[in-house]
Amino acid sequence: MAGGGTAQQPSATVPIVGFLASSSAEAPSGPVAAIHLALKQAGYEVGQTVRMEYRYANNQLDRLPGLAAELVKIPVAVVITAGGPGPALAAKSATTTIPIVFAPMPDPVRSGLVESLNRPGGNVTGVAALTIELDPKRLELLHELAPSRGPFGVLLNPTRPDTQIQVDGIKKAAQSVGRDLVLSYASTVPQIDVAFATFAERSVAGLLVAADPFFSAQRAHVLALAAKLQAPAIYQWREFADAGGLASFGPNIFDSYKQVGVFTARILKGEKPSDLPIQQPTKFEFVINLKTAKTLGLTVPLALLGRADEVIE
Repeated sequence: MAGGGTAQQPSATVPIVGFLASSSAEAPSGPVAAIHLALKQAGYEVGQTVRMEYRYANNQLDRLPGLAAELVKIPVAVVITAGGPGPALAAKSATTTIPIVFAPMPDPVRSGLVESLNRPGGNVTGVAALTIELDPKRLELLHELAPSRGPFGVLLNPTRPDTQIQVDGIKKAAQSVGRDLVLSYASTVPQIDVAFATFAERSVAGLLVAADPFFSAQRAHVLALAAKLQAPAIYQWREFADAGGLASFGPNIFDSYKQVGVFTARILKGEKPSDLPIQQPTKFEFVINLKTAKTLGLTVPLALLGRADEVIE
């Protein structure tokens, strides 16, 4: 079946939950595990008392409407969307009746998904996340990690609907700390390779991998290229730091996706999306990987270590 799922007939007793993602099935599994855990804690065992249908667009956003239509046709009881506003908007266009729960994304009101955070209205609710809004803070932290005066490389996805807003915030932060930027754009794996070649040619003193689901899905590849670049780098999610990245700053992604599972379970039990206010993250993590710092020959300032929520040694 297109998108990596298997056609299943609806069951009178076992609800089916759809999962529509902009990424590929090879994306990190932590978020899906968080959803499964929340469902289990609410009494829904995936594969037994609830079934899941997965659809992945493999970063081809034009496939999302068709994949959303597949899930609606099954029909599923709830659609979970992941990977930014694209999947959620596709699901919303496909159905006005099946509940939709979106995973962490920036500004769902501006995206046109919900009427307001407190009263989402319609058939959509989910979790808002500070993603691109935190990129300026990440750049400031990178400046403290790599205070030498060379330019910073910034990896961006040009297909984001809010890329210009993202770039404007990063440029303003760079100006405030007196750093030049080398902006490179990538929405495919070969383009990521070209971007890193540009960073190497320009001898960047540090790297900001800007917030984007595509880069999260390509985490292993991005980290391998960053290690080859031998420049300090900062990322959105702590999973990057856990896997060898120098530093990360952002919401706790596992907790955010677990809330998606909580909402899904509440809807399966009869609650309406319109009655579930949009959740916002309350916990932000600054993680530093000292092993990676040592590999880079980097001395992390004690003051910065003191501000870290976790130091990986």
